[in-house]
Amino acid sequence: MEGLGQVDPWPPGPPVAQPPAGAPGTGPLGAREAVMAIRGEMAKVVVGQDAAVSGLIAALLVPGHVLVEGVPGVAKTLLARALAAALDLRFTRVQFTPDLMPSDITGQSIYEHATAGFRFREGPVFTNVLLADEVNRTPPKTQAALLEAMEERQVSVDGNARRLPDPFIVLATQNPVEYEGTYPLPEAQLDRFLFKLTVPYPSEAAEREVLSRTDAGLDPHDLRSSGLAAVANAEVLGLARREAAAIRVDPVVQAYIVSLVRATRQAPSVSLGVSTRGATMLLKAAKAWAWLSGRSFVTPDEVQAVARPTLGHRIRIRPEAELEGVTADAVIDGVLAGVPVPR
Repeated sequence: MEGLGQVDPWPPGPPVAQPPAGAPGTGPLGAREAVMAIRGEMAKVVVGQDAAVSGLIAALLVPGHVLVEGVPGVAKTLLARALAAALDLRFTRVQFTPDLMPSDITGQSIYEHATAGFRFREGPVFTNVLLADEVNRTPPKTQAALLEAMEERQVSVDGNARRLPDPFIVLATQNPVEYEGTYPLPEAQLDRFLFKLTVPYPSEAAEREVLSRTDAGLDPHDLRSSGLAAVANAEVLGLARREAAAIRVDPVVQAYIVSLVRATRQAPSVSLGVSTRGATMLLKAAKAWAWLSGRSFVTPDEVQAVARPTLGHRIRIRPEAELEGVTADAVIDGVLAGVPVPR
């Protein structure tokens, strides 16, 4: 399977070949076949964004949350809706605005006259796939309402912790062009995203295909009429996650991951390197990518493949280095080139 992260951000590779019967990770219920079928279903409505689709599927396996960055109109919302539909999961979209309050996300206790007591009304966070649309347009106080949900899969309201449904994944979007009226995500929140994926403009051929499908009657707001069907469910996803978690990682490869992470902290153009959480996320992402590739173990190739989308958003570049054009991707490329690869 072609690696992710070699070209900014995740280059679309060839379709993943189905493994032979009995290959590592196929499982009694054909978990890999079901997961691979998700790509085909999403392709019925999403054109030219194979890289982002691959990233979302890998994030589901970890599991982890995804920050999706792209200009308006490149199918960011459609990606999230199609993913949920292909897995028959509950999908909720929240438009983040400057006046959004934390309780608008988590829910709140409401007094009922009939019972003379309080009843908790769940917020939109109680779902399987939460689309936090334009997450950087709401103040930090409201952004922070997602921190506990993303890390511990629960929310605390009125002193009571309430578990979120399983599976639960946050897909947050942000516009890289408009900065007026936005609140950049703090490092503590960025660190809770497994991947940061960039959704670019599609190729000319893909845009022609989009217009052709639209002219033929494709309605992106009615996925079922487009032929998109659920090919997996939460149970199959749970099996796939367990198989991915069982992928072996040799201590030598673990040491390689640690060396990469520590090298980001020593880079002269970096003021804040990758955290220990980032190292664990890189390990899990490499295991998921190995499982998708049909391997029963992780090689340095899988680690390198997922390094950019896993580590890039966890690095803070020094202001003077930014003025010189240094980017997080450039730092990671330099680290990958400088740290010896185990054989």
